[in-house]
Amino acid sequence: MNYTAPVADMRFVLRHIAGLDQVALLPGAEGAEPDLVDQILDEAARFAGGVLAPLNRSGDQEGSRLENGVVRTPKGFRDAYQTFVEAGWNSLPFDPEHGGQGLPWLVGTAVGEMWASANMAFSLCPLLTQGAIELLSHHASPEQKAAYLPDMIAGTWTGTMNLTEPHAGSDLGLIRSRAVPQADGTYRIAGQKIFITWGDHDLAQNIIHMVLARTPDAPAGSRGISLFIVPRYLLDADGRPGPANDVRTVSLEHKLGIHASPTCVLSFGDADGGAVGFRVGEENRGLEYMFTMMNNARLSVGLEGVAIAERAYQQARDYALARVQSREIGASDPTPVAIARHPDVRRMLLSMRARTEASRALAYTVAAALDHGLRHPDPAERARQQAFVDLMIPVVKAWSTDLGVEVASTGVQVHGGVGFVEETGAAQHLRDARIAPIYEGTNGIQANDLLFRKLGRDGGAAAGTLINRMRADLDSSTQDDIAAPVRAGIDTLETATAWMVAHHRSEPRLAAAGAVPYLQILGTVAGGWLMAKAAGAAATALAAGEDPAFHQAKIATARFYATHEMPTAAARLATLTTGGAAVTDFAVDWL
Repeated sequence: MNYTAPVADMRFVLRHIAGLDQVALLPGAEGAEPDLVDQILDEAARFAGGVLAPLNRSGDQEGSRLENGVVRTPKGFRDAYQTFVEAGWNSLPFDPEHGGQGLPWLVGTAVGEMWASANMAFSLCPLLTQGAIELLSHHASPEQKAAYLPDMIAGTWTGTMNLTEPHAGSDLGLIRSRAVPQADGTYRIAGQKIFITWGDHDLAQNIIHMVLARTPDAPAGSRGISLFIVPRYLLDADGRPGPANDVRTVSLEHKLGIHASPTCVLSFGDADGGAVGFRVGEENRGLEYMFTMMNNARLSVGLEGVAIAERAYQQARDYALARVQSREIGASDPTPVAIARHPDVRRMLLSMRARTEASRALAYTVAAALDHGLRHPDPAERARQQAFVDLMIPVVKAWSTDLGVEVASTGVQVHGGVGFVEETGAAQHLRDARIAPIYEGTNGIQANDLLFRKLGRDGGAAAGTLINRMRADLDSSTQDDIAAPVRAGIDTLETATAWMVAHHRSEPRLAAAGAVPYLQILGTVAGGWLMAKAAGAAATALAAGEDPAFHQAKIATARFYATHEMPTAAARLATLTTGGAAVTDFAVDWL
């Protein structure tokens, strides 16, 4: 159940796939020199493996609990978080103006993968804080930034996202929480919010809630939502946490997994006429502002899929190398061998490894594009990079988290019967992984976002640009056994994109029925493109005599992905183009 961060693969992806050298040339990112990044990765790996990973199982067993209105986290979590803050890990990618270290999101993404692999429940706290910081950095007033950002960036205060309510689910246009303006410019917030990850805890000095609510004269639906800062403790004259705000933790959810992460039902305004809130930006633009936080979180949640897949793979691999059972197929020696030598077990391990490496490459590539979109001096290049980010965020979130569940499930299978027993730890990875496809808009919502907002907005232009980029990269490949299946997948993606663009307006229900298969095609093909790119870089390094074992394995993993994963794109194309009516023609009453 140990975790060792895959630093060698992370470095490879950063340098050869995501383009760390180009990111380090961007204004404000000059500190991301290779030597410094190597040191950061090594130190993060030590913290993840030595501090966070040992708390993963004990945290799962103990869980967070609500005692007399106070949330208590599992043993060891407070000390681990204090060490996390003191080491400066929370401030890594943020603006130095408010105490951040100014490193690119690409570096923060690699480090964030380690936190989520080592201890997914713990990692959710800084993940939400990170999203809240991004929201405030883009939309808060200068006074609000000065009041909240320094401590949130330091990690001494944490942040949350308060969106949904018991009756609303994913339809935020239905929220009823009220925000009544006061003479002093504040608002009184009243209502209940559910599923608030790390909504209350004992790790930090203050918790800064980002809350969606309606002002009295707001229009109906999503156009009438405003955004408010509601601190757990109001700030005193010196800007430090003072009296408690009117925010109460009603209960903690009893969940399938991530037991150490407190998922709260929060009630605002029970005791004193409303919790004190401070409006962010303009009235009725709250959902627009919140999407800044949600998009940041969607990339991070997609990374959770990568992270839990890596953790599950490591455990399954180690078990398969140690577990001795049955003679080797085709061997004359009857001596039992490690089960990793059996072809089907090796196939399962390779599927876990290849999917994890492909999803890592995609997440890091999107993070690098995010850096270019934020920092590049050329506005046209910023726009081009941002278009790629916008297209791929729902793919990273949905495709990677689906793979995380599948890889974790395969990990249980590799263990056999003992995988179904909690003591081995394999089951926890599957339980923890299962929330990620639901977080930040379910994966079906991500697919609809990709179809109706991304493809629909530009008529498939960004997807077409990506397809051309993929083909150009494949043109220089010298490994046709890998490149040929990927080229076929790119053709499939082009056909699927054209079909979606042609049908999403004229037959939206049919198109929506194929939205998930389309997202899976795009994710699979993008993964294949980057695995082929990785194989090319590995071949170059191998020819130079660099680390033969690592680079041979990289090429072999890319070959497995090309031959085992790429063919699924064509099967999904048939479902997309011909299977929609089987969904829409099935009467709801027949269900």
